[in-house]
Amino acid sequence: MNKMIFAAIVVTGMAAASPALADNVMQVCGAKYQAAKTAKTLPAGQTWNQYLAQCRGTLPKTAAAAPVAPAAKPIGTAAAAPVAPAKAARAQSPAMAAVHDRQRQCGAQWKADKAAGKIPAGQTWPKYWSACNTRLKG
Repeated sequence: MNKMIFAAIVVTGMAAASPALADNVMQVCGAKYQAAKTAKTLPAGQTWNQYLAQCRGTLPKTAAAAPVAPAAKPIGTAAAAPVAPAKAARAQSPAMAAVHDRQRQCGAQWKADKAAGKIPAGQTWPKYWSACNTRLKG
């Protein structure tokens, strides 16, 4: 019983102590998982992935979408290596845009044909895509 109380205090304290932590689903759910594991309150055989899926469902949507703010650097520590900026999205060439457009069209046709039972036995998406792409190009 004392372990359960301690685990609840740890999880609550961690979420209250750091607003960034409260917004990071992986950290919040990870802390809850470790606390439940320590308190031996996890259902038998439940894996981390199963627990994470269940935990995400219980958190507010804003917590799942909010980015994590960087932690303040303590005084007297060595400077961290600079982080490379994210690559800017490149504009697609007209040819690649056309390929993606054909792939979307073929994907929609594949789904419709599959739902209608029009896909021949043994035909896979790659074979369907190849034939459809050739058909749409010509």
